[in-house]
Amino acid sequence: MIRFVGSFSGVEKLPNTAFPEYAFVGRSNVGKSSLINAIVGAPIARTSNTPGRTQELNLFNIDDRILLMDLPGYGYARVSRDRAIQWVERLEKYLLSRTQLKRLFILIDSRVGVKDSDLDLMDFCDKNGILYQIVYTKKDKKIREKSQIELSHENHGAMVDEILFTSAEKKIGLDALRKIIGVK
Repeated sequence: MIRFVGSFSGVEKLPNTAFPEYAFVGRSNVGKSSLINAIVGAPIARTSNTPGRTQELNLFNIDDRILLMDLPGYGYARVSRDRAIQWVERLEKYLLSRTQLKRLFILIDSRVGVKDSDLDLMDFCDKNGILYQIVYTKKDKKIREKSQIELSHENHGAMVDEILFTSAEKKIGLDALRKIIGVK
């Protein structure tokens, strides 16, 4: 059973549970909500073509044993600079305080590649020992950039060595994510 727990404006408002938690984050319009929906096989996360729609910490309970967190995007969203800074501060607070967080999935649009904002988040996780895994999304789409940065776990101490390639639309790479999270 999949249950929407709620949208939370602040980390301090999140419920404390003993369930392992897996969080999804990435630049605005990377496909976080679509990927979550594809993983669980149900439209639980709100999707939109407008970047920056996810503005709260959206928490989902899977079978009363696993939590999935849909975090607000960073980078492109059309919000004020002050609001964008608040989002980054809230993300950092979330990452530093959620002891039940088992893995952060940093989603990168395979058409666009790694951007400075992605590298900044990876550096933050490396410095703070927050386990994360890179997940390329929209792998079924045509790549736009010819010179994309190659990522390697050897340069990032907290990064899981396996990089995943997914497409929510074509159902590519979902089984690997389901296995890591523990959902069927």
